[in-house]
Amino acid sequence: MNRRAFITLLGGAAAWPAVALAQQPAMPVIGFLSTRAPGEDMHLLAAFHQGLREMGFIAGHNVAIESRFAENRYDRLPALAADLVHRRVAVIAAVGSPSGPAAKAATTTIPIVFSTGIDPVAAGLVDNLSRPAANLTGVASLGVELEPKRVEILHDLVPAATSIAALVNPKTPAAEAQSADMRAAARKLGLKIHILNAGSESEFDAVFASLRSLQASALAIGNDAFFTARSEQLAALALRHAVPAVFQFREFAAAGGLMSYGGSLTDMYQRVGVYAGRILKGARPSELPVQLSTRVELIINLKTAKTLGLDVPPTLLARADEVIE
Repeated sequence: MNRRAFITLLGGAAAWPAVALAQQPAMPVIGFLSTRAPGEDMHLLAAFHQGLREMGFIAGHNVAIESRFAENRYDRLPALAADLVHRRVAVIAAVGSPSGPAAKAATTTIPIVFSTGIDPVAAGLVDNLSRPAANLTGVASLGVELEPKRVEILHDLVPAATSIAALVNPKTPAAEAQSADMRAAARKLGLKIHILNAGSESEFDAVFASLRSLQASALAIGNDAFFTARSEQLAALALRHAVPAVFQFREFAAAGGLMSYGGSLTDMYQRVGVYAGRILKGARPSELPVQLSTRVELIINLKTAKTLGLDVPPTLLARADEVIE
């Protein structure tokens, strides 16, 4: 539920008889902290609500949700997290890798359920996956760890390529690890790789325009919440510049990108909703092991491949979990 709807709900309660109000149990409030902008990827929010429903919680009925969106400006996250703490929410759902650290820095008492595409131990979110200490637990997917595999898949699709590019957001905590992993994977395959940086939409056009002069025959897009929120835009740019590209999540291939290889965002959001619901029912974060979303799927957009004049090898098609035609 968005803030306006929640305020409307409270305003309506003012008209109830005092006796009826006294009989109403206090409605717990979940603070939803997101790196994204309001209205982006509504299917992910639906997955979060589905997880809550599995635990018996329905927004506006027996739980309220206070949402804070950073609109892909990570520097806003600390203030947004602090605002949720000030409002004394019962639990914070921090979705998107940069949201977890911001929530952790804001409170040591309010339970936090995070989602991240990087190692939560290496990121300093928890000390132990099976028994996370303090007030945090959450869901982690294979993200950065799959960067080399995405480079390999590009090579399988464009075996004649001698030079490729990788797009990395320098603002993400995992930028260095992403770059190092993709350089190592390219070196192993005998490929030259150009690491390109973009931390804002205004830099996208220059990045894609540079691919021709760099003679990069394909593009691997690094795992980052900012890029994920711009899947449709990145897919359109890759198609416009006629460059085969691979990204982590299905949303990229569904928007017209050539391929995606990685975990499922909807699965992660649904699990965050389940954990938030379990905490509302009395579970402590330390009792909830960090879940590893190990489901990995290869999605190939065959229509885009044909537009780019690419013949997808039968071996690669056979490995695909989904082929979009």
